[in-house]
Amino acid sequence: MAESVGEGDGGGGSWFPAPPPPIYVCTLSPELVAKAREELQEKPEWRLRDAQALRDMILKPDLRTRLDDAFLLRFLRARKFDYDRALRLLLNYHAGRKAWPQVFQGLRPSAVKHVLDSGFLTVLPRPDPDGRYILCLRPGRWKAEDYPFVDNVRAVYLTLEKLVQPEETQVNGIVILADYSGVGVSQASDPGPFLAKKLVAILQDGFPIRIKAVNIVNEPRIFKGIFAVIKPFLKEKMAQRYTLHSSDLRSLHRKIPRSVLPEEYGGTAAPLDVHAWSGLLLESEEDFVVEFCQPLPPQEEAPSDRDADAFKGSRSQLYSCY
Repeated sequence: MAESVGEGDGGGGSWFPAPPPPIYVCTLSPELVAKAREELQEKPEWRLRDAQALRDMILKPDLRTRLDDAFLLRFLRARKFDYDRALRLLLNYHAGRKAWPQVFQGLRPSAVKHVLDSGFLTVLPRPDPDGRYILCLRPGRWKAEDYPFVDNVRAVYLTLEKLVQPEETQVNGIVILADYSGVGVSQASDPGPFLAKKLVAILQDGFPIRIKAVNIVNEPRIFKGIFAVIKPFLKEKMAQRYTLHSSDLRSLHRKIPRSVLPEEYGGTAAPLDVHAWSGLLLESEEDFVVEFCQPLPPQEEAPSDRDADAFKGSRSQLYSCY
């Protein structure tokens, strides 16, 4: 199976949109501004006011978190600008990090390079017609004897952190394509219900990203057992977004058009490439070191958007790692 570097990209990530600038300026197109207004109840004229309202709520429990507008908007958009639900999501986001140290301690792309090299996951270079990037997971590429399953969770989390940075993703959401080719009994049984519950909790209730669809292909007979472990932890709305295609690529193409799929899945795009996305993550190593550290509490002069330039220059003093 070919896994070459994608079109026009040597791993530098020029195909993936940049995150918002340090001092927040909206990067959404007029079309996405309209979409955010309709689907997320986001009013451009109130955007910064809403971020300030959430910031004021955060100060009450004295949570150690980033307080800049770009970061807070992720949570507001994920919960359609409902302040209480956005705050709960933010609290869950940080609680998950503290509760699962095996995942979050020392988390950075270089620590999961072996997962990225295995082809366990990648992101397709072209979004679908709705502007949603497609996270491609291939569990069959993981072997229990090679490394613990929790390393896969670490790689998925880093990928989600990168995906959610651009405002386009915050509005459009993402799609997951999971290919279960090669998954055997040992791979299916290793994570277990406890790990599955924690992973679902992060994706469903503890991360500010909108998962709009999950497409499963090439699922083996034992997948019913795998899904039986996961399904009790899924909310009904999320469970309804799962589609099982088996080996029927025509069924898959009704959900994801051939134009954005690699040839391995009957698409007309270039062969599946694992190197471009892994290269993008590895080049973001320093950013992730900062992302997975926490700012000092507000009373210790955590930076505001207005101090963004000074903050960027002195972040090593302002942040303390997990």
